[in-house]
Amino acid sequence: MKLFLRGVMVLVLAAFVSECAEFLINMILARELGESGMGRYMTVLPLIFLIMMLASFELPVSISKIVAEKDAKYHQKMLRDVLHLTIVLSAALFVVVAVGMPFVPIFDSYPPFLKWMVLFMIPLVSFSSIARGYFMGKEDMGKIALANLLRRLIQLLLLVGVYQFFEFERPTALLVAFFTLAASELVVFLYLFYFFIVSYQNLKVLPRESLGRKELRKDLVAISGPTTALRIFHSLTHAVQPFLIKAAIIQAGVPAEAANDQFGMLAGVAMSIGFFPAFIAHSFMVILIPTVAKHHAAGEHGKLQKLLQHVMLLTLFYGVPAVGVFYFYAEPLTSLFFHSDNAAYYLQLLWPYFLLHYFIIPMQAYLIGLGLLKDAFIHTVWATIVSYTTIYLLGSQPEWQMAGVIVGMNAGTVLLTLLHFLTVCKKIGVAWASKAEPKNT
Repeated sequence: MKLFLRGVMVLVLAAFVSECAEFLINMILARELGESGMGRYMTVLPLIFLIMMLASFELPVSISKIVAEKDAKYHQKMLRDVLHLTIVLSAALFVVVAVGMPFVPIFDSYPPFLKWMVLFMIPLVSFSSIARGYFMGKEDMGKIALANLLRRLIQLLLLVGVYQFFEFERPTALLVAFFTLAASELVVFLYLFYFFIVSYQNLKVLPRESLGRKELRKDLVAISGPTTALRIFHSLTHAVQPFLIKAAIIQAGVPAEAANDQFGMLAGVAMSIGFFPAFIAHSFMVILIPTVAKHHAAGEHGKLQKLLQHVMLLTLFYGVPAVGVFYFYAEPLTSLFFHSDNAAYYLQLLWPYFLLHYFIIPMQAYLIGLGLLKDAFIHTVWATIVSYTTIYLLGSQPEWQMAGVIVGMNAGTVLLTLLHFLTVCKKIGVAWASKAEPKNT
């Protein structure tokens, strides 16, 4: 538990600074791009993240789980085989994305440079993922924390420097925002892969045994396959979400330009503020996957139950005050971006969505560590169906509009939280109550 808490503290401190940087990044983008530009930025960003997620092949999750479960003598040959496999997969994805991009209409309204930037990031993300997974499995959270910190700080420094010394028109300013994203990913790749090569060389002096390529691929596919399917579904639904929300409120009578602006305030302002404390939940997730996998492999259900209790209490400890601040100080918080009564209203309505996501993120890590990836996927599908159906049915009503959209988002999150929590408790044997003693007759 001490090792777990120490790793969490390292990740949380670094993530806090990263989230502060992310907060400043979104403030700068909101002011430089305006409501319309922010809407365009947030519209294409989920699609970029989808491609980057595919480029990672969920290697951080699968490698960290295997490294945590296997002895160090297997690591060197395992990593060598993973490197070879990643080269093939990364090259294949590069070709598929390059061929498919001309058929994706959303890229037509952006400068051609954006397509090249996305292609450039594919190998960077792929090989960074190997290093990230290895350090996660070894519980070397210092390197993971610094990598996450570097990504945000580099992007922030570039944005401040470029926007401070140069004046751009809105389309060029939008392109600069994407460029800084790619530059930060390059720095993270150079940092992580350098230390990965050093660690890989150190493994050569240890006794080595091979898992066998078939066994390794089976283990990787068993973890990365369902996890990638879950992330693909999650990314696809988030890529569709902007268009669904806009279509719903346009159907309710909101003009198209106003719908774009409202979505920009929802995604770029309210969501940025509400997910600020989620860096703690993501820190839990990074360290929980290998920790839960290790305890589960050893059959230590008592430790898993105690760990779950600590994580839930810590989440409650920071989550409730956080959403309280968002609710009562919504107007001054959203005014940090630009003055908008709508953005403050959205932030207040979304408090259940944010609070429950603080619990969902570590519970999903539990499901991955326990090998319940199929359950996590099914839960997400059902929650998304409920959420998106409600979003459109209520959001398209003239009397509801964006308020109906937010009700739908909250509804899906409630369902997902319950499904995750009940499944985890059943798997690790959490007893809800002691059996009642028989009554004397």
